[in-house]
Amino acid sequence: MVKIKDITNYLESIAPRSLQESYDNAGLITGNGNEEVKGILCTLDCIESIVDEAIQKKCNLIVAHHPIVFRGLKQLNGKNYVERTVIKAIKNDIAIYAIHTNLDNVMNGVNAKFASLIGLQDIKILAPKANTLLKLETFIPVEQTEEVLDAIHSAGAGNIGNYSECSFRILGTGSFKPNEDANPLVGTKNQKELVQENKVEIIFPEYAKGNVLGALNQAHPYDEVAYYLTKLENKNNQIGSGMIGTLKDALEPEAFLKYLKEKLKLDLIKFTPVQKEIKCVALCGGSGSFLLKAAIAQGADAYISADFKYHEYFDAEQKVMIADIGHYESEVATKELLDAFISEKFPNIASYLSEVDTNPVQYF
Repeated sequence: MVKIKDITNYLESIAPRSLQESYDNAGLITGNGNEEVKGILCTLDCIESIVDEAIQKKCNLIVAHHPIVFRGLKQLNGKNYVERTVIKAIKNDIAIYAIHTNLDNVMNGVNAKFASLIGLQDIKILAPKANTLLKLETFIPVEQTEEVLDAIHSAGAGNIGNYSECSFRILGTGSFKPNEDANPLVGTKNQKELVQENKVEIIFPEYAKGNVLGALNQAHPYDEVAYYLTKLENKNNQIGSGMIGTLKDALEPEAFLKYLKEKLKLDLIKFTPVQKEIKCVALCGGSGSFLLKAAIAQGADAYISADFKYHEYFDAEQKVMIADIGHYESEVATKELLDAFISEKFPNIASYLSEVDTNPVQYF
């Protein structure tokens, strides 16, 4: 039996909730994680019509990108669409789960899907986050070093960009004196012991701390494991906002806009003109004006996002083409990403793509 928490725990292994922005509200918004999953509806937004669709498709779990409850609710009497959506979900025993900025901030998340739709190559995160890495220093007997390192690597440590199982070691001599209550692997109680040990240093993302320390303590042969943790200011190239990459072929500005319309099925694009070919492209699903300076600094010829304010268009200064394609349009493919994650891991659970157009913006 697959429970709701099995689905949400798996999704959080891909996009840990600790990576969401401080203003966000990702997680299980309604429902009981111990309930059995009968069907899953993947959507960008969760509004009343989506709950109706879930009822029609016999789904008791809605996995949405945008949280329906973004700020605190003080009443639940149906006076607005948020309250009505929550009430309808609860009445029909439907769980609502949101995976928002945490999915924006991972390498294989929203922006990677966005980049794949327009064929970007050699993609990397546009604005990597700092202060999300920890360094572990520990001391392991020489004979057990590889075994312990294998366990730590399996728990998520030692990945740097395109490289895995990264660590550094220094051979030295450890000393200790077991007391009467100790259970030493080597040595004798109440006698000082000298042991050849490797001092190992390894980096891992902060969200993996519990798994890494658990693996260390389980695999290490000593009954008392010595280790140090240090928070690093380094930028983490696997975590952050936006994406940047290159097109296979450079395009003239007008051809590039036509290309975007075709690939993303757009009705219109608001843009700033440039007098150069478009080859290097930055993007951010949703409201991404805050990354414009990063796109310019990294040499992007075009920056695709949404929700630019009037005066922010001036900031392009003809250095980069801003292509504002709309919030919904930039993220609607996220439901396909969610469905792919779920269907691959849980092939025996019915998972559906929402067929409801939840875009509140219409064009005439």
